[in-house]
Amino acid sequence: MSYIEKKYNTKIKETFGQLSILDDSLLIQLSKKSVKNVNEIAKLCADFNHNINLILKKYYPEIREMNDKVIIKSTLKFYYDLIYKLTDLVRNIENIQKIDQEYYDKLIEFINEKESLISGKYRIISAQELSAFYDQNSRQNLEKILLEKIESKSRNYFTFGSLEEEIKKIALMAGSSSVIITVADKLCKEDLESAKSIIIFDIGEDQDFKYLTKIGEEIKKYLDSKNYESIVKNGTIITDAKLLPDKN
Repeated sequence: MSYIEKKYNTKIKETFGQLSILDDSLLIQLSKKSVKNVNEIAKLCADFNHNINLILKKYYPEIREMNDKVIIKSTLKFYYDLIYKLTDLVRNIENIQKIDQEYYDKLIEFINEKESLISGKYRIISAQELSAFYDQNSRQNLEKILLEKIESKSRNYFTFGSLEEEIKKIALMAGSSSVIITVADKLCKEDLESAKSIIIFDIGEDQDFKYLTKIGEEIKKYLDSKNYESIVKNGTIITDAKLLPDKN
């Protein structure tokens, strides 16, 4: 095993350890069985997504040992399904504002069964996929497909709340640590003559600066889909959408 493979194997294990901590935080939020903590759940979903993308993009491609790949891929599959389930939960909360208690119970059960699922169901699937991948020399993007699926889930737009709520939800799901909406001033109108609102977003200290760009792009896509004009700057979006400013 090469030095870089050992190093990234260690990094993956450390990241999985961080994900286990997030598991505990998520269980606390789910045990409340309340729609009031939807923002906390959405933020945790974004944190899961961020860590999984880090493994897929940076660390996993350097792993060569088949047994290690199976173990890592099995865990990734568990978290891919968890992210999907959390995205579905947030969407349903935005839609109907009331969730059956059994919905929370099944999610809690899924997380509590993590180890058995990873060592059983997901390990079997991962071993079969990797075997087919190498036996048939069809290396064309098996990992890329998984990555694209995860990223596509984080781009789902929730269209059941107010425009302000939707923007904040999209920003949180993309990894933002905070979002503030305020009224555009004269200075901003030099950038966009029809400007009415400013959206200011931020990321955590431990996040890569590129995530600031990604968040801006996600919000702009949503505004574009609603036929609003907007300009993205570092951590700021100027738009002609008339948004209600946050209360001080």
